[in-house]
Amino acid sequence: MPIPRLSIIMPVHEGDAYLDAALASLPDDANGLIEVIALDSSSTMRCRDIAARHAGRLTLRYEYRPDILSWTAKTNRAAAMARAPHVAMLHQDDLWLPDRLTAILAALDADPDAAMLLTAATIIDEGGRTLGRWRCPLEGRSSWEGPAVMERLLVQNFVALPSVVMRRDIWKDAGGLDESLWYTPDWDIYMKAAMRGRVSYLAEPTVAFRIHGGSQTMLGSRTPADFLNQMEIVVARYAPVIAGPKAKTIRHIAAASARINCLLAEVMHGRKAALAQIMGELLRLGPWGVWRYMSHSRIIDRVLPRIHARLRGAL
Repeated sequence: MPIPRLSIIMPVHEGDAYLDAALASLPDDANGLIEVIALDSSSTMRCRDIAARHAGRLTLRYEYRPDILSWTAKTNRAAAMARAPHVAMLHQDDLWLPDRLTAILAALDADPDAAMLLTAATIIDEGGRTLGRWRCPLEGRSSWEGPAVMERLLVQNFVALPSVVMRRDIWKDAGGLDESLWYTPDWDIYMKAAMRGRVSYLAEPTVAFRIHGGSQTMLGSRTPADFLNQMEIVVARYAPVIAGPKAKTIRHIAAASARINCLLAEVMHGRKAALAQIMGELLRLGPWGVWRYMSHSRIIDRVLPRIHARLRGAL
């Protein structure tokens, strides 16, 4: 078999509501440019049957693994099976947009040594309706040095998971996903990749990130202390790596951002009193800190679509 250009990793679990759309969003691939590695821990064979319907037009490697329940463990095992020099993750509820493959292959050809490629994303609801655009705070340049990305990324994980393409050797060197983390292992490995080289960025959306009531964020954030702890672990790991005259301020903003994320989740779950606490966090940052927080976190991009979905009754 020819070596593919890209290995797409899909951890699957009870994903029959969205999996067909996710696989259908991938382009027909008679030339073997991509391989899809799907590991499925579902309790039924429905996802296996969905995958089988796409096997004729995709290079699809499917394994039924009910013994591997966590998405991080399935992702790491699939990454170990990957043959391509670059890997990407696609979760069962997200989508590729048309022409993503063309766009990312062109970007990889332009800078094959970049540790990681990121793109903007479209945010959609459970029915596939567009809610907004999710951008990275990397506009204006297509190539960024790792320390500049880390400075922004420490404040907030501004990356839509399905948009990321990473060199497989970088993934391996970073040790893959930290399986002790349930919410922030992707953020953790993005920080590790940015420590290891340049980051490329495409400002146009190439993927759709779906928000819905059954998502990991919505379910996991119901336990505020654990939710906050997941973010604080990553901030504590990489805050010491941030250098330069702005390092102390960036660390302060990053710690506040984790607390604000947790408070926003509480608001989404109905605790309106958390709004006052959010205002207190912003006031303590001061004008410059608020500007930096708003810029690096892309909070508006992330929150407005969720408010829109809540008003529609989708969350």
